[in-house]
Formats: sequence, structure tokens, C-alpha cells
Amino acid sequence: MIAEGLIRQLRAELDDGGLRGSFLVRDLRSGTELGIDPDLQFPIASLVKVPLVLATLERIRRGELDGATPLEVAPGKNTTPGPTGLTRFRHPARIAIDDLLYLSVAISDGTAADVLFELTPPAEVMRMLGEWGLSGIFVRHLVGDLLDTPAERFEPADVDLAHALAIGAVTAGQGHRIAQLDVTRANAGSARSFVDLAQALWTPSKIDPDVAERVRELMGLNLLRHRLTPDFASDAARWSSKTGTLLNLRHEVGVVEHADGQVFAVAALTESRVPAGVQPEAEVLMARVARTLRDHLRGGAA
Repeated sequence: MIAEGLIRQLRAELDDGGLRGSFLVRDLRSGTELGIDPDLQFPIASLVKVPLVLATLERIRRGELDGATPLEVAPGKNTTPGPTGLTRFRHPARIAIDDLLYLSVAISDGTAADVLFELTPPAEVMRMLGEWGLSGIFVRHLVGDLLDTPAERFEPADVDLAHALAIGAVTAGQGHRIAQLDVTRANAGSARSFVDLAQALWTPSKIDPDVAERVRELMGLNLLRHRLTPDFASDAARWSSKTGTLLNLRHEVGVVEHADGQVFAVAALTESRVPAGVQPEAEVLMARVARTLRDHLRGGAA
């Protein structure tokens, strides 16, 4: 009954802040979990880079790829505010596959990710997720496709118009006139599917232990730390994660490892109905909701 009351309270806070979302926190030691609409599907934006990197590392382990192989990478030629890394490069570069993995996760480099997708296409990533028994994550298109949205067709000063279109163009059944926001066409997933993936990476599973360890390491190097990190990282807690952002979508999935041995997987996938590109209040709210769920579970496990 206490948990039910807490969920109602957090739903109300999200609604008051103009958000709806799919949240799930799971104690990876006991399996106990608490969430808000954890099975609700959302377009996952850059969260897709985690299964992509996982599949690439598995192919390296199998000998199908060599992580030391240098690849010629064309410049991203992107002028939209936000993208980092190779997406901003003006000249070709030669980069090893191992380093493309780092760029894809640590700074969420879309150009690096699409070079990896050339090696391991979306359909192959999906097939490998099936091999590991991981369902509910749908990999359908390249990361570069995320750059073809209304946000790229407006001047920076008019970004609110792009967000207004994203908010207003939703159809019944979570369809959307913008393909990248339509869960039947976009890369998609839920809080539960990403917590399942995190559990498979942090606890024994069908994923090779060395591959899982490397993915954990890469997620621990994530430099985008403005969203959930302030509520989960401390001197006594290690936070490893991946963010995803597209128009009015703000996501983060990670694992917090406490010095006392407790380990929690956390997934927060959100959609805002506020037509603004910069929403620090939304970042704070989604982090507070995720931490409140974790705190409730942690208190029960203590």
C-alpha cells in the first residue's frame, strides 16, 4: 500500500511537470523492482548505442571483427546544436573500431555509431539480442536518421516550434507523424527492456563475461552527466549509464553500485509536453522520480 501511494504521488509530480514516462528500478541482488508504466514503449534515441556496441564487441570476441582495424570516417557535416564528436568533424579521420565504440557511448557520437552500424546492421543487432534472450528492444534504423526531424528545419531560435510539432503530431496507439517518434517505426524500447539489458550486463547471463565487462566500462565513462548522475553518483556510489535525447524525449538508463554492495538498475524514459528545447526542470524531475524509486527499494533492502 505504501508503494501504491508513492507511485500515485510520483505520477502526479510528473504530470504537474509536463512529463509522462516509463520508469523502472530493480535491485539486481534480490530482483525486487518498482516502476511507473515500465512496459510502455518509447522511441529510444541514442540508447540504441548500447545494444549496438554490445553486438559489435561480441563480433570482435568471435573473431568476425578486429577492434584494432582502422576505418575511414567521413565528417558528420552537422550544424544542429547538440551533436558532439565526429558529427562535428570537418575532415575525414581514420579511427579504430575499438575507439569508435568509446566515442559512441562516452560522448554519444552518432557518426561513430553509424560507422559501427555499417559493420553490424540493425537486423543483425536484433538477431543477437534474441540470442541473448533479450526482448522488447527494437533496432530498426541508423542513428543518423535521428537528424532528419523538424528540429533541423527550423532556426535555433524557433526550436520551440519543432517541439510543438513533436508534441502535437502524436496519433492513437503511440503512432506519430514524425517517423523517429513512432514506436512502430523507430528504434524503440521500454524501461523494463533496458533494465533487463542492464541486468544481463551486470549479472551472469548468456552474454560473454568479458564482453559484458567492456560494455560496463564504456557506460562508466559516459561524459553526459547532467540528467540522472547528480542523483546517483557519489563518493560511495558508482553510476554507469547511457543517455538518449530527441526532440521532447529525455532518457537515461544506468546502474548504480553502492559501496555497501547494493546494486540497482535504473531506467527512465520520458516524454515532455512542454514545447522547449532546454528544460532543466524536466531533467531534475525525472532524476528525482528515479531516485525516489531507488530510495524506496534501498530502504526495504536495508
